[in-house]
Amino acid sequence: MTAQLATRPALKFITCGSVDDGKSTLIGRLLVDSKSVLQDHLAGVQRQGETDLALLTDGLSAEREQGITIDVAYRYFSTETRKFIIGDAPGHEQYTRNMVTAASSADAAVVLVDATKVDWAQPGLALLPQTRRHSLLLKLLRVPSVIFAINKLDAVADAATAFVNIAQALQRFADDAALDINAIVPISALKGWNVVSAQPDWCNYSGPSLLELLERLPVTPADEEGPLAFAVQWVEKFHDSADTSKGRRVYWGRVGTGVARVGDSVKVFPSGQSAVIKEVLSAVRVAGDVAAGHSAGVVLDHEVDVSRGDWLLSPESAVKTDTQLSVTLAWLDDESLVAGRVYWALHGHRWVKAKVTRIVHRLDINTLEEHEATELLPNAIGHVQLTFQQPLVTLHFEQSRILGSLVLVDTASHKTSAAVLVQA
Repeated sequence: MTAQLATRPALKFITCGSVDDGKSTLIGRLLVDSKSVLQDHLAGVQRQGETDLALLTDGLSAEREQGITIDVAYRYFSTETRKFIIGDAPGHEQYTRNMVTAASSADAAVVLVDATKVDWAQPGLALLPQTRRHSLLLKLLRVPSVIFAINKLDAVADAATAFVNIAQALQRFADDAALDINAIVPISALKGWNVVSAQPDWCNYSGPSLLELLERLPVTPADEEGPLAFAVQWVEKFHDSADTSKGRRVYWGRVGTGVARVGDSVKVFPSGQSAVIKEVLSAVRVAGDVAAGHSAGVVLDHEVDVSRGDWLLSPESAVKTDTQLSVTLAWLDDESLVAGRVYWALHGHRWVKAKVTRIVHRLDINTLEEHEATELLPNAIGHVQLTFQQPLVTLHFEQSRILGSLVLVDTASHKTSAAVLVQA
């Protein structure tokens, strides 16, 4: 392992887009061409003497029977300069919730566009609805880096014209949606063209291959600069006075923002009690500062009432504490969302009841216009007002992906019903 590979953080990215655009095949190509698949595994995905690359990620029996991706499958591979974690997100509308789950923690996304499914010969061609929907969700979820990969160009009569027209349509859409994109690249996942190695002058494209682009993308930096926000997941009590905690309770969780340091003052939400951090432990119980994105155990200077779901916050934090929020919501349930419904809301590790007080508008993914609405259909995106049984401590999603996001869960079926992004 090279020194560069050992020190560079792994890039976590997902592939998404419409159904059958070749997402699973692309991941299979990356795994095979980077020599990250064992020979016996390759032998197990042979069909009629040919390697079915999609089967390297489509592991569920239902996926193999139907030839579709249902759940998110994570795979790992590395090159000489970088490690990667890939998430293969489903393309079907009914599995949009799985795509949202994968995108919420991704550093980057590769949106595939099937050249054979659009009117590639027309300069003003229309994109598929699911391509637009997934792209908008990436923007809403603040995925930092987005690459459009135009796939199956080997299967069209004029690959160069198809690439130009589709790329122009993607750029127009990105401009209208205020979506920042890193690159638009032509590929053939099936043939391996321009995936790992660049295909010189193919489609009149002279830029880097898809993998070369991925190797250059930055990893999402942890929010270490802001005030401390620490969600308590587990309370541990030691009775052995010889232990490093000296018999006090250790509050375990993940640092959401800022850095947990000895000597810093904190305020407990929702009780409002104040304390000073006496000791900070890493996930392996080594004393020392712990920054955002890492698990920690926090010991306070005196006993306070802290339970799972509470927050330890810096007094300087500009968080909002309220029972009413204006949010952008990606509706993931099979039934439509209507005002008056009550759900469980999960924010950090805190569960509270939430009522939908008003549906303000829905977003038209074709025109990007906002329309007044009284309900949100499955997989719709809209602006909603929520009222909570107890106050939550939040920030605008643009300020913090941790404090600015939550999910709604059906009280009866316990299914995840919505991904929620705090706006105000």
